[in-house]
Amino acid sequence: MGGGELPGLLVNEIGGVHGILHGHVAFLEKHFYLITMKEFLENKKQMSKKIQAIYLWWHKPVVDRELLQSLPNLKVIANSGVGMEHLDLKLVASFGVRMANAPRAVSSSTADTGMALLRASARRLVEGNI
Repeated sequence: MGGGELPGLLVNEIGGVHGILHGHVAFLEKHFYLITMKEFLENKKQMSKKIQAIYLWWHKPVVDRELLQSLPNLKVIANSGVGMEHLDLKLVASFGVRMANAPRAVSSSTADTGMALLRASARRLVEGNI
């Protein structure tokens, strides 16, 4: 991960349970200098000015007043999932930061899974798989 002229993108981590998928890294690195939360916390003074965006994956990193105050050049927060109830949108807006969300991004797969679970329940498939 190199700095260059690319804007900094704060991510929780790469890989792991709450990290962005390795498959997303190459695309993101074309447009951003990726900064993990660990790197940010280890060197807040230098990193805080570089970060212009936050990419939330599994609601991580947690966006609160302290984080927003520490990122003077933050312009946008991109939420990777559906729903933004985990964010204080008024607080985010009060810092002049814009939000990006992906409504309906997983609507079809959620509906498919729901229907599969209903059918499995109606046909008692789990009981028959013992």
